[in-house]
Amino acid sequence: MFTLAMRSIVQRPGRLIATLLSAFLGSVIIMSFNSMHDTAGGADIDDRSSETLTTAATVVGGYGTLLVFFAIASTLTVNVRQRREEISLLRRTGATPAQIKRMIVVESAVVAVVSMLLAILPARIGGEQLLNVFKDTDQVAGSVDFVFGPVALISGAGVGLIAAIGASFLAVRRATKAAAGGGEPRGRGRHVAGFAALLLGIGSVASTFAFDKTDDALMAAPAYGAILVSVGFAVFSPVLLKFLLGRLARPITLLTGASGYLTVHNMRQRAAQLSGVLMPLILFIGMATATLYMQAVQNDELDTSGITRSVDDKSLETLNFVVVGIIVVFACIMLINTLYAATTYRTREFGQQRLAGATPFQVLRMVTIESLVLTVTGAFFGTIAAAAGAVPFSLVRVDAVLPGQGPGIWLAIVGIGAAATVITSVGTAYRALRTPAVEAVSLAA
Repeated sequence: MFTLAMRSIVQRPGRLIATLLSAFLGSVIIMSFNSMHDTAGGADIDDRSSETLTTAATVVGGYGTLLVFFAIASTLTVNVRQRREEISLLRRTGATPAQIKRMIVVESAVVAVVSMLLAILPARIGGEQLLNVFKDTDQVAGSVDFVFGPVALISGAGVGLIAAIGASFLAVRRATKAAAGGGEPRGRGRHVAGFAALLLGIGSVASTFAFDKTDDALMAAPAYGAILVSVGFAVFSPVLLKFLLGRLARPITLLTGASGYLTVHNMRQRAAQLSGVLMPLILFIGMATATLYMQAVQNDELDTSGITRSVDDKSLETLNFVVVGIIVVFACIMLINTLYAATTYRTREFGQQRLAGATPFQVLRMVTIESLVLTVTGAFFGTIAAAAGAVPFSLVRVDAVLPGQGPGIWLAIVGIGAAATVITSVGTAYRALRTPAVEAVSLAA
């Protein structure tokens, strides 16, 4: 199966581009920040600089690992679902489920290794620039030399391989069972993981009230709580999407006519596939909104009280803004990556709809409505996750239920997510509709 996997990659490299891009960017992020561990362990480095670098590597390393796993998992899931006919053909020609699993797992592992090797140079450059940011803000001594060593390399390779192999194994297991006529697995492990994330998130958020308003670690508990709640919602995104569709189906159909009917019907049938889009969207909105609002509350309280910001305050602020910047860029790329792969695969579906009587405008309008529904769903549950972290922090820090910064930050974050979702989906669908309907239906799925 190794030879077959290599031939599959050579013959159809475009199929794995989305996974390669996700793994590459994830490896760059993980290795860039974990190189701070290598730098902190360098010779003749002072304690304050070492602590700052270690904190940055530990905190963002955790964020990065989580994001990379979801990115690779979502793109691999989309990829494997698109190969169900190929998997069915392999089963009919005598391949066993174990052989098919080995083939796709090997493909994923090769892609992860290639992406890690490609990411080494950009990660080294990124790590140097990150160290310069800390030096420019006087959080790290100017004499500290950058080190890109074994911690960065091992973490980049380890996380990428584990995420790729684990996600591909689970995705192909589901696909082989469906191809054999067993239907979709119930996903009990997935549900257990989702409930665990939600419970841990709620527990972390509740622990915020055990801190004093002046504690340096006050922001950590609600921040991690918001992340875990976002992860829990992301895991349950297929169920959440069906729940909202059940309540929005009639208004959507009444307002948008035939396109709305197509939208509701398709989204109900494809809720599991669309969850790959909702995952990064919920994570993006939940994590970015919570982090930015908590940092804004912290800054305003320090400015109001007239307290001069300490080095630790500046370090935390820099770290939060860097984290949010990474989340924005990486989550948007995850969204665009997943949407492009999923929408391109629907060329045949669009052709069938047009042959059944739908006009290209109706199909394009259907995709637009789908994107808006996904945006509303992602924004709704992402906002709940963000509020789970920001509200307790605000209560403890400034004794107010809601942060006093207004809706501007939230609107900007949701706007970025909505633009990425709608523009990518509609643009890719428009390109797919340029293929004649008969030709599109004849394309291999």
